[in-house]
Amino acid sequence: MPITDLLERNSKLYGDEIALVEINPEVQEPRRVTWKEYALIQPTSSAPYRREITWSVFDEKANRVAHLLLSRGIQKGQKVAILLMNCLEWLPIYFGILKAGAVAVPLNFRYTADEIDYCLKKADVDVLFFGPEFIGRVEDIVPKISSQMLLFFVGDTCPSFAEDYHRATANCSSAAPKVLVDDMDDAAIYYSSGTTGFPKAILLRHQCLLQAARMEAFHHQTTHDDVFLCIPPLYHTGAKMHWFGSLFTGSRGVLLKGNTPQAIFDAVSSEKCTIVWLLVPWCQDILTALDRGDLKPENYQLSQWRLMHIGAQPATGWSTSPTTSTTPTTACPSPPARAASTWGWTTSTRWGPSACPATAGA
Repeated sequence: MPITDLLERNSKLYGDEIALVEINPEVQEPRRVTWKEYALIQPTSSAPYRREITWSVFDEKANRVAHLLLSRGIQKGQKVAILLMNCLEWLPIYFGILKAGAVAVPLNFRYTADEIDYCLKKADVDVLFFGPEFIGRVEDIVPKISSQMLLFFVGDTCPSFAEDYHRATANCSSAAPKVLVDDMDDAAIYYSSGTTGFPKAILLRHQCLLQAARMEAFHHQTTHDDVFLCIPPLYHTGAKMHWFGSLFTGSRGVLLKGNTPQAIFDAVSSEKCTIVWLLVPWCQDILTALDRGDLKPENYQLSQWRLMHIGAQPATGWSTSPTTSTTPTTACPSPPARAASTWGWTTSTRWGPSACPATAGA
């Protein structure tokens, strides 16, 4: 079956449950007050930026994207690119593309204007969804692409050379599109990082994505009660396919904008995250903050944190015995947490010798 079936299943089974949460600790929302309070209380910027959607809303938003594409003449197999930072719109747009039978083309947010232009043309893209961080880069290549490509802006102030995504989808149907999608249909094109030249394109079918979701849930024993914290960019297969475990089980995912030790621990604590996706540099920052005393685990609710993905390193096991290596070592952030990486996380006197049960990780 196509991977979009998992989203539709979750909408039916867990429709009113939270599917995705977006947190940005760098942005503050104005404090909301009622009209009765307004005359007495001056609104202040004190509430951390947080948005959420349920599984039913997730599916409805994906359906609206699909109908938008179909209404603009996009046919099965055509390519639709995504150039967004992690946000609540990212995954509904991705699944809307797949529901329309089109092929999603996620783009690296580090690409220059020339690399964006190259990847769009290499994949023969017909539609581009992009965010506010990329207005300048997209504007630079508009003369090269605007005549043959639809441009949708995902943000608050739409530039003149694009259409507003929210306005364009507002009147589109929220019902599932009547497009037959098979598990052997093409689903997505992912690009390599381009470290040895221009990025290379890799084509994946629905069957590949579904298998990734199944194995992610199986390998890490993801359950419906887990809460997955995703910090790396969703354009990367590593981040998205770790989240696929949440899709497979209908569990909650949290998108965190920010990777400081304090932001990570705040998110784990406030959202009750059980599975966390970290890159090695972020782990090193956490270790440093713990050693300096800048980060105090007792100030956070971490007891539910059971599993840690360590990215950018192959997992070859880990040790619970003392080490003489100069490589940074520490305990897992909380007693039930588990970790695995080649640079060997070890337990320490912080948590005791049996704090972190071994697991196959990353």
